[in-house]
Amino acid sequence: MNEAEKPKRRYNSTLRKAQAYETRMQILEAARKLFIQNGYSGATIEAIAQEAGVASETIFAGFGNKRTILTHLIRVAVGGDDRPIPLLQRSGPQTVLHEHNPARQLYLFARDITGILERIAPIIEIMRMAAKTEPDIAGMLKRLLTERYDNLGLFVQNLSSRGGLREGLDLSQATDIVWTITSPEVFHLLTIDRGWSRERYSDWLSNVLTRLLLP
Repeated sequence: MNEAEKPKRRYNSTLRKAQAYETRMQILEAARKLFIQNGYSGATIEAIAQEAGVASETIFAGFGNKRTILTHLIRVAVGGDDRPIPLLQRSGPQTVLHEHNPARQLYLFARDITGILERIAPIIEIMRMAAKTEPDIAGMLKRLLTERYDNLGLFVQNLSSRGGLREGLDLSQATDIVWTITSPEVFHLLTIDRGWSRERYSDWLSNVLTRLLLP
């Protein structure tokens, strides 16, 4: 009888993990929605719990506080899921970094970063507002932007190694160009204020970077 019960226990364990993950993502989505609607300080744990359809205790047990929720929201926004995998080790950036043709590399880069910007731009806007009164959030934002610059710098180095930078353009200048053109602020201006589609922005980004960076 004990042997017969083992598969059931394994199944239940898998089911519980799946349910816990689903609950976790519900909480994160509820927090993202309320952070956008009410701001970081205006979204309480109780309101997030109500939006997610869980008890406040569930949020405290799973995350502890709003700052941890925000940390996980950043991870989901940057990587597309809640797994603790560095951005450059994920499939999209890896495809970009392994492409040997510079023009094709910029095309793939534009496609990949457009998806990231679509997710992260609202989160950075939330953080900029919260950073005015929340020193911890200001520190998180600074680290996030530094990591973003460093990652773009590694991409530019990779592009340069393929012969992809025009004459007279050094790595620092090229990184500043990519950093600026792919900023969440520019993405917001074009997709929200100007109403561009994701596809139009991605095509524009690919074309602009090709003209600015390549020989």
